[in-house]
Amino acid sequence: MPQRPTSPSDGGFCRDCLEPAASGAGRCRACGSPRLKLHDEIFSLTIAHLDCDAFYAAIEKRDDPSLADKPVIVGGGKRGVVATACYVARIHGVRSAMPMFKALAACPHAVVIKPDMEKYARVGREVRALMLELTPQVEPLSIDEAFMDLSGTELLHHAPPALSLARLARLVENEIGITVSIGLSFNKFLAKVASEFEKPRGFSVIGRGEAVEFLRTQPVGLIWGVGKAMQARLASDGIATIGALQRIEESELARRYGSMGLRLSRLSRAEDYRTVDPRGEAKSVSAETTFDTDIADAKALRSILRALSEKVSRRLKKSGLAGRTLTLKLKTADFRIRTRSRQLADPTQLADRIFTAGADLLARETDGTRFRLLGIGIADFFDPQLADPADLVDPGAGRRAKAEAAIDRIREKFGNEAVETGLVFDGPRRPRKGHPYG
Repeated sequence: MPQRPTSPSDGGFCRDCLEPAASGAGRCRACGSPRLKLHDEIFSLTIAHLDCDAFYAAIEKRDDPSLADKPVIVGGGKRGVVATACYVARIHGVRSAMPMFKALAACPHAVVIKPDMEKYARVGREVRALMLELTPQVEPLSIDEAFMDLSGTELLHHAPPALSLARLARLVENEIGITVSIGLSFNKFLAKVASEFEKPRGFSVIGRGEAVEFLRTQPVGLIWGVGKAMQARLASDGIATIGALQRIEESELARRYGSMGLRLSRLSRAEDYRTVDPRGEAKSVSAETTFDTDIADAKALRSILRALSEKVSRRLKKSGLAGRTLTLKLKTADFRIRTRSRQLADPTQLADRIFTAGADLLARETDGTRFRLLGIGIADFFDPQLADPADLVDPGAGRRAKAEAAIDRIREKFGNEAVETGLVFDGPRRPRKGHPYG
């Protein structure tokens, strides 16, 4: 966790009762709470990032109060990975994306819960609805986080953006039963950085006056897109902190690192001119599964791929999306990740086209390698009216598309298990108990 910025305070408010608080106050004069938010720019900043705290685990604790003080891990079986862990489990070293066997070794007394994505999505929509009551300028990043631009909302809500956000956090906690952390700043980069402080139930501010100085001491990994490989490359060039980037001319960073160098230069100086884009909700639609046992058999992998392709197709159709870039994801038995992508001739929503293209990519990888995970995804979205034109090369594609539409109608009426394609399961109704994709 990077060191928090410090700033002289010019007043603020109490996060519990929302009453005004004077500069230098230690407790709220109205309710006595120490949860004051004081900052010299707090009433002039408008860009926020909201992040739900330990989202999946928080929902499970809300729905089962007996879990309140217990370490909770949401994830898939011993062979899966941690989707999220509550803060009690995190104290023991459990982290998201950690293999489940490592998580249970670190916290053997944890309660493990299988993810219920439908429930989490429903709660995510409830949080989103409350955000949209504040401003239409909401840009979701995932099911549990989003940017907000509250410019021009002060007259509507009779309060500055910071106070409206504090009200929102309290509303989510009281009405939905989970907590959120909020970062407030003057651009998206710094708002997201700020939201990481003081979790859970955080509310942090980074103002213009302190931004460059605050960034100077932070590690380069704080910048979006600077992963381990890029950090290693920068370190080999003697660049470990954002301050080191600030001392290098933009032209020199561009010469060394191309477009990434320009990005590094600007973000290191707290320059981020991206706007909050409500259309940026979905970057991709995907589905993946981790197997109970490693699988090398090509036929079994194709069968699982078909089921995942149908899941992705349903999500695309439900969201009114069609995509042109298909990505296959595989994880080997020794945890090495392979991704293979293909650009389709036209955007698609169809399970048949997703599966056909994905199966072609999969065939090149099924060389006896044992895999523990398989996934398929679609990105690069277009207007769905442009999706899946008639295929003159494959006249059977039209018939399959009509059959798929008929299956969709039956499933919509009677449930997803009402019709199963021959490729998906080897039984007449359900996969056998213990089957790797059951």
